[in-house]
Amino acid sequence: MSHKPVKTSVPTETAVLVSVISKEQNAVQVKEYLEELQFLAETAGARTKKQYTQSLTRPDPKTYVGSGKLHEIHTYVEDNEIDMVIFDDELTPSQLRNIERELECRILDRNNLILDIFAKRARTSQARTQVELAQYKYLLPRLTRMWTHLEKQRGGIGMRGPGETEIETDRRVIRDKLSRLKKKLEEIDKQQHTQRKGRGNIVRVALVGYTNVGKSTLMNQLAKSDVFAENKLFATLDTTVRKVVIDRIPFLCSDTVGFIRKLPHDLVESFKSTLDEVREADILVHVVDISHPNFEEQIAVVNQTLVELGAANKPQLMVFNKIDAYSFIEKDEDDLTPIEKENLSLKDLKNTWMGKIGKHSIFISAINKENFQAFKSKLVDLVKEDHYRRYPNVRPDPNNPYS
Repeated sequence: MSHKPVKTSVPTETAVLVSVISKEQNAVQVKEYLEELQFLAETAGARTKKQYTQSLTRPDPKTYVGSGKLHEIHTYVEDNEIDMVIFDDELTPSQLRNIERELECRILDRNNLILDIFAKRARTSQARTQVELAQYKYLLPRLTRMWTHLEKQRGGIGMRGPGETEIETDRRVIRDKLSRLKKKLEEIDKQQHTQRKGRGNIVRVALVGYTNVGKSTLMNQLAKSDVFAENKLFATLDTTVRKVVIDRIPFLCSDTVGFIRKLPHDLVESFKSTLDEVREADILVHVVDISHPNFEEQIAVVNQTLVELGAANKPQLMVFNKIDAYSFIEKDEDDLTPIEKENLSLKDLKNTWMGKIGKHSIFISAINKENFQAFKSKLVDLVKEDHYRRYPNVRPDPNNPYS
């Protein structure tokens, strides 16, 4: 008599989120940052049970929040058997030690959480090497705390990757690993560079934007490909390149890793080779989630990242995506309070700076292909300019429809 194996589900880990309202970030910003942190936690596989904020001039250098607030968090964690507490900023090694001593549970900061998601989603050798390199850079100054902490752990969020299967206390060993990973990444980068050179003198378009704005969906519709896309942060880590032909004009289109505010510096450093697709692109398609309440801040984060990459001056098409999900609160005619952004319809938005950049902007729904032909026309016009500059002899004769 055969027995079917009993499926055992892994219990969802629980988390508490913590942030500080300070001179650098006001209460409205902190609320949105915590919503994003909660989305990050969900992407990693955790369920948020509670959020804590505290108003301080600046985060406490010893424990991030004050002792009273830390005691309040400890009581809640203990009473509700919470698995981890996640802080919305990078914690120093001493802050990590002090907080962990007080709360007696797993402590993560935003950087550690993002690294964990990247480790979970890395598929190719390049992405895995990049993530592992960033993880070791993150762990190196925290070795004393991390290794003793890991001895008590049996996996879980924030525990993936280096140190999960063996405890190493020798900093020299870690530095040797860093050195080997850097060399391995250099070899992969050389191969990638050779591949990029081998693509010939063809116009290259890169999709850029904040994470989870719909770049992969747009890529799928544009290239009729099957790029992984879902409603989670960092669904795409590895750059995907597809050849696209519109109006007999060929070009290469690449879907790149999404940007995010407070992206760990070590991760940016490690992923520079992936971001070379952005640096070496001829045209950027900046995809924006118009349905997100803070899309303008997301635009600013992407623009700043493009400046850091030295790619801010490239020709750019702004694609305001997800118009199918856009909603607004219509004001009554007799309501004399000032009009806020949430009171603007799509038609109103198109009359702001977003619509006034003319041929360099378009409002679409990638998932429903709404206004998609207009988007393709604008994109191919930009591509044609570059294509005919390279190949002036192939410019069609306007008087000959068959040219």
